Amino acid sequence: MDPASRFAVLVEALATRPGVGPPGASGRRGFGSAALTIDGSIFAMVVGGAVVLKLPRHRVEGLVAAGTGLPFAAVNGTPMREWIALDHGTPESDLALAEEAMAFVASRRRS
Repeated sequence: MDPASRFAVLVEALATRPGVGPPGASGRRGFGSAALTIDGSIFAMVVGGAVVLKLPRHRVEGLVAAGTGLPFAAVNGTPMREWIALDHGTPESDLALAEEAMAFVASRRRS
């Protein structure tokens, strides 16, 4: 399944959860305009042929070490330590990680 289809499954599964905004709902333009958000903050998106999620740094490092994904880098090549690009996966594994990302981002908003 291609990343856009995998992301569509995430949108369908998560968009009705409290505080979650589907792609386009935030009114953003450019970066993040096609992302899933929780309370206005991005937690999942598709970029460069990968599903990209925001997770704690230690979790990203563990997933990269396990071969689950690759570190996500900004356009200028700077690694973003709390973001992982899942270049492969299943809807089930993507959903579990996206729920983890959603909880992580939501917890940071309340801090």
